[in-house]
Amino acid sequence: MPAPSTTGPIRRALISVSDKSGLAEFALDLAKFGIEIISTGGTAQALRSAGVQVVEVSQFTGFPEILDGRVKTLHPRVHGGLLYLRDNPLHRKAMEEHGMAAIDLVVVNLYPFEATVRRPGATREEAIEQIDIGGPSMLRSAAKNHRWVTVVCRPEQYREVVEDLKIHGGSTSPGLRERLAVEVFRATAAYDRTIAEHFGGAPAGQGPLPGRLDLGLVKERDLRYGENPHQRGALYAWSGGGFGNQFETLHGKELSHNNLLDLTAAAALVAEWADEAAAAVAIIKHTNPCGAALGRTVAEAWTKALATDPDSASGGIVAVNRPIDAGAAEAMESLFTEIIVAPDFEPGALEIFQRKKSRILVRRRRPAGPSAGPPPFLFELRSVPGGVLVQEPDAADLDAGALRVVTRRSPSAREMEALRFAWRVVKHVKSNAIVLAGADRTLGVGAGQMSRVDSARLAVLKAARFGLDLKGCACASDAFFPFLDGLITVAEAGATAAIQPGGSRRDAEVIAAADERGMAMVFTGIRHFRH
Repeated sequence: MPAPSTTGPIRRALISVSDKSGLAEFALDLAKFGIEIISTGGTAQALRSAGVQVVEVSQFTGFPEILDGRVKTLHPRVHGGLLYLRDNPLHRKAMEEHGMAAIDLVVVNLYPFEATVRRPGATREEAIEQIDIGGPSMLRSAAKNHRWVTVVCRPEQYREVVEDLKIHGGSTSPGLRERLAVEVFRATAAYDRTIAEHFGGAPAGQGPLPGRLDLGLVKERDLRYGENPHQRGALYAWSGGGFGNQFETLHGKELSHNNLLDLTAAAALVAEWADEAAAAVAIIKHTNPCGAALGRTVAEAWTKALATDPDSASGGIVAVNRPIDAGAAEAMESLFTEIIVAPDFEPGALEIFQRKKSRILVRRRRPAGPSAGPPPFLFELRSVPGGVLVQEPDAADLDAGALRVVTRRSPSAREMEALRFAWRVVKHVKSNAIVLAGADRTLGVGAGQMSRVDSARLAVLKAARFGLDLKGCACASDAFFPFLDGLITVAEAGATAAIQPGGSRRDAEVIAAADERGMAMVFTGIRHFRH
C-alpha cells in the first residue's frame, strides 16, 4: 500500500534531547498545533521553564524512571506507540486492549558521547554513562515506522518540520518523513561507530589498521565542481573533525577541489617546521613545492622561497608557520598568489591582502600535518576500482642515530643542516623526486619524472634558470639512486652532499662515484615515495 499523502494531524510528540538549542521555540510552535508533548527529566524541566505544558514519560507509561535514569523510555507503551501500523486492524486492536496511545512525532538527540571522550581527563566510567540506549531505540522505532511517524534527530531540522506542519495543516509530508528517517539511520550508525572505535581500537593481531574501516563521512559542503568543470565534487568530513575545524576562510572566493588539495599540501609541508623558532614559507603549485625556505622573518623566508622558481610560484598557494605581519604582506604582494594560509594575519596584513577580492586567506586553526585529523582516522585514503587503499601517513622523520654515513667523508655541520632541510622537503615532492637545497632554502626541485636522472636534471635546470648557485648544496633523493647518472648530474652541478634511503643493487657503485667526487653521502633507510 503506498504511503498516504499525510498521516493526519500530529497529536502527540515525545521529546528527549541532550542538545537543547532551539528546543523551547520548537516546542512552543508544536503547542500551537495542539500537539501534546511527552518528555523526560531535564528536557521536561527545560520545557516547563519555557512555558510549555509537558506530560512526564512516567505518567504516560505508568512506570517510574529507574536505575538512575538508565531505564525510562524502554517501555511497550513508548515503542508500541511508535511502531504500530495505523492501517492494520490487528495492531489497532492490540493498542486498544492494552490501553496504548499513538506517538506521532519523536524528537531525540543522543547523549554527547563523542564530546565526553574528547574532553581531557574523561574517564572510562564517564564514557560508558554517555552511551545512549533509549535514545537510539526510540529513533530507530520511529524511523522504521516513518510511513506514519515523524522523527527529528538534529536541532537544525526543527524549522523544516514546523514549515511542513504549516503547509499540511498539522500533518507532515511523506517525503519529509522519509528524509528525516534516513538521517536517523545515518546518525545512529555514526554514533555506534564512534563508540566502537573509542573502546575497540584495532582488533588484536591486525596492527594499526583495523579489520573493518567504516568511514562515517558526512558531507561538509558541495564544491563548484571536482578536479575539472565536468566533474561534480563535494567535501566530506569525519564526524566531529571536519575541514572547517582545522581551517577558517577569512577572505576570498569559495575553495575549490584543487584549492583544497593544494592548500593541504602547502600546510603539510610548512608543518615540518611548526615547532621551530624560524619563520618558514612553502609555495605549492599542483601539490608540488616550487619553493620552501626559513628566515628570521616571514618576509625573509618568502623572498628565499620565491627565488627557487618565481615563474611556477605565480598563482600558487603559500603556507606560513607563523602569523603574517604587514611587512611580509607587502613583500608577498609582489606576486599573485591564489591562497595564503597562516596561523593568523595581523590587521595590517589583512588590509593589504584583501585588496585582491579573489585571493583566499585561510587561518590554520592547528598544524595541518598528515596526522592532524581526529583519532582514530590517522589514515590516508586513495580510491581504486572496487575499493580504497589505506595507509598510515608518512610521518617518519630523521633519526640522527639511524643515519649512516657511507662515504669516506662525513658531512660538515653546514652540509648536515642542508641535508636535513632537503630531506624534509623531498618528502612532499611527487616521485621521482630530487631536491637541491642549502641549509635554509630550496635551490632546485625536480618532481614527478619517470626517471630519477630526469628529476635531477630538472632540479639543476631550474636552479640555473633562476641564477641560483649550486656550489656546496645538498641533494635529497626520495628513493635510492638506481644508477650513477642521477648522482653524477647533481655532483657536476655543485652538490657536495647527498641524502638518500639506500638499498639499491648498485649502492656500492653510487658510493664509489660519490667518493671519487669528494661528496659526503648519508643513508637514511627511509624511503619517501609520493604517488
